[in-house]
Amino acid sequence: MTALEPLAPSGCGCDRRDTAGKLIPIDTALSLIADRAQPVAETETLYLQDARGRILAAPVVAQAAIPPFDSAAMDGYALATSALSGPGPWTLPVVARGPAGQPAAALSGLQASRIFTGAPLPAGADAVIMQEEVRRHAHSIRIAQRPIPGQNIRHAASEMPRGAVMLHEGSRLGPREIAACASAGASHLLLRRRLRVSLLVTGDELRQTGAPRDAAQIWDVNTPMLRTLLAARPEVDLIAVETGLDSRDGLFLQIAELAGASDLLITTGGISVGEEDHVKPAILARGGRIAFSGVAIKPGKPVTYGQIGSTHWLGLPGNPLSAFVTWHLFGQALLHRLTGNHSAGPARRHVVTADPVRHKPGRCEYRPARCIGFDPQGREVVTFAAETHSARVGALHAADGLMLIPADAADLPPGALAEFLPFC
Repeated sequence: MTALEPLAPSGCGCDRRDTAGKLIPIDTALSLIADRAQPVAETETLYLQDARGRILAAPVVAQAAIPPFDSAAMDGYALATSALSGPGPWTLPVVARGPAGQPAAALSGLQASRIFTGAPLPAGADAVIMQEEVRRHAHSIRIAQRPIPGQNIRHAASEMPRGAVMLHEGSRLGPREIAACASAGASHLLLRRRLRVSLLVTGDELRQTGAPRDAAQIWDVNTPMLRTLLAARPEVDLIAVETGLDSRDGLFLQIAELAGASDLLITTGGISVGEEDHVKPAILARGGRIAFSGVAIKPGKPVTYGQIGSTHWLGLPGNPLSAFVTWHLFGQALLHRLTGNHSAGPARRHVVTADPVRHKPGRCEYRPARCIGFDPQGREVVTFAAETHSARVGALHAADGLMLIPADAADLPPGALAEFLPFC
């Protein structure tokens, strides 16, 4: 594949004063999250089989050498190469049989032992010859080529010596990491405790999906969408999912109660500057500190981050696509910090556009995009909607990730280079 240079030295171009105004760049917002969010200190110990998706609070070290003994790498015959004198072929008596899981009988001189994959290597042997390379008679084998010392042998500690670090603190435990822990003999793991998260969705116009609604009301998308995103994370304990109360005083009390029980409070809506936007005033009334409010991004400009005491608060916009995009950019970064997750997220990569891009310079834009194949140069090609609408999620299911359009980019032709953030 062709090597490609980044589109810009850093960020997305949204740090230009003439385009950002009072809005801060994405990179600045992420740095503020990184500076203020520290991992929860409490830990717990769980069985290996119960640790899927959790975050290690301490390294996992090998409890024994891996492998713990010299063993056969395949089915065949173990022998001592030093006993093969002169030119071949050689005939060796088969004096023992060594299945996996059984101790091996020692060999002496010109002898061979039938051996199976994973079985301990007999004392005195230094090679295993594949069964396909010998001619077997009743109680002997005939070999035509001299094996090399160490051939077809898994040597003790060749993967990892005893006490070596297999996984570092901060690793997220997926299937590959669980396999590494099992190989290291770690039956119990010290983990960061689950992050207590509350979700508060505001908006008097919202009604539960499918419920009756009048002409001024809409169905609630954010609650099921964000509930699903959060509940899918084993390192998260979603302790509350609530709809904002109708009154300002009621909302203030609701925020105070949820913040008091949570490590992270996520809200949607109510963070702009309108008379009906009560979430930010409620946060400030509870002594909250706002790290940033407004990012040079489309969609999701009003996104806000701060703290209420020791509780972190992420204010997502009310429009569903804005909430989805800002969650992926800022919510996941915040989760990584608070859970102590040092594992890399989905890697950004370069793609080329299948369609022309219409873009007004001013804010960088993350546009849902779908991968449709590769061009003749082997570069991945994406397609996308002609415009981004912050309230529309009907086509989101067909997207594979988010395509970044830099803030200072104007219209781009088909085949333009872009950065792409996959959803997984």
